[in-house]
Amino acid sequence: MSQTHAPARLVVRTVAVDETEPLIPRTDPRHPLVWMRRDEGIVGLGEVLRIESSGHSRIEDAASAWTSIAAAADIDDRVGLPGTGLVAFGAFAFADESEAMSVLIVPELVIGRRDGRAWATRIGFETPAEVTIPEPAPKRQVPRVTFEPGTLPPEAYESAVAEAVRRIDAGEFEKAVLARQLVGTLSDDAGLRATINRLAEDYPDTWVFAVDGLIGASPETLVRVDHGTVSARVLAGTAPRGAGEASDRDHAATLAASEKNLAEHALAVASAVQRLEPHTTRLDTSPEPFTLQLPNLWHLATDLKGTLGDGSNSLDLVKAVHPTAAVAGTPRKIALRAIAELEGFDRGRYAGPVGWVDGDGDGEWAIALRCAQVDLDGTVTAYAGCGIVHDSVPADELAETDMKFRPIVEAFGG
Repeated sequence: MSQTHAPARLVVRTVAVDETEPLIPRTDPRHPLVWMRRDEGIVGLGEVLRIESSGHSRIEDAASAWTSIAAAADIDDRVGLPGTGLVAFGAFAFADESEAMSVLIVPELVIGRRDGRAWATRIGFETPAEVTIPEPAPKRQVPRVTFEPGTLPPEAYESAVAEAVRRIDAGEFEKAVLARQLVGTLSDDAGLRATINRLAEDYPDTWVFAVDGLIGASPETLVRVDHGTVSARVLAGTAPRGAGEASDRDHAATLAASEKNLAEHALAVASAVQRLEPHTTRLDTSPEPFTLQLPNLWHLATDLKGTLGDGSNSLDLVKAVHPTAAVAGTPRKIALRAIAELEGFDRGRYAGPVGWVDGDGDGEWAIALRCAQVDLDGTVTAYAGCGIVHDSVPADELAETDMKFRPIVEAFGG
């Protein structure tokens, strides 16, 4: 683990402001920091401090460093809402063996909006100057990226799915989530704001995020901690939207009655409950899975909500639940080995935790889905995956990845 060389004591000042709309066009065009849902959330500008970690202990190493930094900070928060005060944006690699760096980034300026109130936070190593909020950038066209298949092209993906089904039928594991890539080149990195704004406009009910080049619109809440309460949303099981209203209802009803999708969903929920329950005095789940409507597909969803009982913060719970069965499989260790072998590429931060944490350890974290990593050389790598169970059909799973690629491909003008 490493962090920038700087004095340990951060000075943080949060004040209420009258008006901050819109948020995303005010963020840095080349290094955007964004966490938005339904037009509420936070954006960051600049970088005061960066905590980097890797390997098996990457989350706990980052959490330990963050706890020390937060304990030493001088925080004056005049607003007191989730996302005010000291905040770091974070993104963690999916796998212990990943070469991708995991990061917590503390911005110089955070602008936020929630529950009809707006604020600005200045963070530095000396008493910050008066807060000046940048004007929103003019609206511009999204940069166009042409994507091609990555390491696992369509035919190879279908073969990997068939092999996973064979191993499931042989009793090696119950479920494995297999992903594939699309790769393109971005020539206009200043246009990333337009891409993120497109995601926010098209998918308002998702967590729209941008952290260290990882951008996306995730429908899945990994964990949210707010003053002793914990919540999560588990998604597993997918169906396309129908062409018309009647067809759409039929697709949702078919998904809700699908034995394959219900079985896949049950594994994901059981995994989340098993890992959250030890940290709670009470944990409730939706009585039955419900169908969650997104612009391009239906998901089976279950909400979890509980009361923390052991003083865990959001990063502690991120460590406890990642990776979930919804993005890894069951049993987890065996599924992870199969994923590494059958996919044949480093997922980087895809399907890893992405979100933010505050000075008290509260925060909101999603699973990095419907996303792409934009590297400094302009390479854009998009990812999509499916849960493979014993009755999965390779051609159907390939078609499902195409559906899941749509948000990010369309956000880049595709």
